[in-house]
Amino acid sequence: MKDLLLVIDMQKVYEEGEPWACRGVDKVSGQILRLLDSGRAAKTIFTRFDAAPEPAGCWAGYNEAYADINADPRLGELVDALAPAAKAYPVLSKHTYSSLSIPALAEAAAQADRVLVTGVVAECCILATVLGLVDAGAKVVYLKDAVAGQTAELEQMVETIVASFAPIHTCVMTVDEYLSCAD
Repeated sequence: MKDLLLVIDMQKVYEEGEPWACRGVDKVSGQILRLLDSGRAAKTIFTRFDAAPEPAGCWAGYNEAYADINADPRLGELVDALAPAAKAYPVLSKHTYSSLSIPALAEAAAQADRVLVTGVVAECCILATVLGLVDAGAKVVYLKDAVAGQTAELEQMVETIVASFAPIHTCVMTVDEYLSCAD
């Protein structure tokens, strides 16, 4: 199988103690490193959220409300655990929740047999991307222990929503399950 490993927005702003903290970012980083080390994915793409210089619609209010956070370049950097590994892969910027708003990513997803979804934030960027991938006709493998949300409850809600598209559009599994299964 030609799997695309998608690493969504693993930026410092989501680490513990930061303004948009998600639980378990360190654990998720470790799981992503395991996936990278396995070499199973044919292609890997990292995404990062960057505020649009001229946002449209409600994004203008969003970017205004969070101007101080978006202005701090350190918070926009990839987490330290993944930064060295990410140098070997494309890191694509987006200005919306869905990573599918990036044309190069949409093209890569269309060429993949499956898209492995990892990263943050489960209840916004991850969910928006998964729904976009489903609409685009991609088979999604949601690696539930390689995704972080703001709370355990939100993570579980997203997992339930993603699982509701199985088995046609999605498959929910752990990183161990993915790494141990045959293509």
